[in-house]
Amino acid sequence: MPAGGGRGGLPQGSHLCWLLCAFTLKLCQAEAPERAEKLSVSTSNLPCWLVEEFVVAEECAPCSNFQAKTTPECGSTGYVEKITCSSSKRNEFKSCRSALMEQHLFWKFEGAIVGVALVFACLVIVRQRQLDRKALEKVRKQIESI
Repeated sequence: MPAGGGRGGLPQGSHLCWLLCAFTLKLCQAEAPERAEKLSVSTSNLPCWLVEEFVVAEECAPCSNFQAKTTPECGSTGYVEKITCSSSKRNEFKSCRSALMEQHLFWKFEGAIVGVALVFACLVIVRQRQLDRKALEKVRKQIESI
């Protein structure tokens, strides 16, 4: 009998595979920061760092409680750096991604991958045991029929 023959729909393990894929995709989307800046046509509404050269005055650092409430740039990543635009000499804040935050995201991703690998390793072991049992039954039936 061919694999999957006699029953309609997906093979037994495919439902779990699709479920895990959908869960992993949702997890990755939840971890991705949303872009808070909305670009408009006029350059007067744009931050100066989008239209001219700038120098970083203060390195990327976590937002304080006050900054988190008052500075919209803190909303997307929770980290901000202070910049000075070269032409206009304006001081502004710019959202940034810290190395520590990147490291946390990396280890979350690695943990998710290891978890998925363990689940599929268990599925392989279970399926191999099923196939071994079927093969053993066939051998027994052949021995009994002799």
